[in-house]
Amino acid sequence: MLRIAIVIGSTRPNRQCHTVAQWVHTHAGHRQDADYEILDLADFSLPLLDEPVAAAMSNDYARETTRAWSRAIAAFDGYVFVTPEYNHGPTAALKNALDLLFVEWNDKAAGFVSYGLQGGVRAVEHLRVIAAELAVADVRIQVALSFSNDFTDRQLHPHPHQEEILNRMLDQLSSWATALQTVRLTAQNTALTGAGFSG
Repeated sequence: MLRIAIVIGSTRPNRQCHTVAQWVHTHAGHRQDADYEILDLADFSLPLLDEPVAAAMSNDYARETTRAWSRAIAAFDGYVFVTPEYNHGPTAALKNALDLLFVEWNDKAAGFVSYGLQGGVRAVEHLRVIAAELAVADVRIQVALSFSNDFTDRQLHPHPHQEEILNRMLDQLSSWATALQTVRLTAQNTALTGAGFSG
């Protein structure tokens, strides 16, 4: 079965991100297409890009924090990135977590759930550009939760139509993640054949 990580993309105290991710996880849990798991950046305590070699050049990481993050990300077939919008962009913590790795993201699928005054859409615009450079296929449908429509007194109360949008996004994500499993398997077989292995 597919494994999809719901990535909590903020480490800020008193964050709403954890609540939004739990909402995603609750609805995803009713589906049969994948195993959805929450992955919290706060659990990894990632330093600010402290690897001496860029991840695109080598995944022989020097830091145990990066190696632990690498193992976690490599285990999934796709991702739902949950992010607030800070100053028209995603969080520094999420950008840093993305930059720390490279091959672990390649040929995976991603969807986005954002929130903010304008639904967090500008944060996701930035993330789509970053995802493209990491060879992540991001699906078109996005859940954008607005503070004015989907929160009451700082408590998450999504408008009913948001659940429908979430399910449509997860439909696309599951489909693309399944297709990209084949892409990765083909690449692995090609690499083994080129190395002289068979069977």
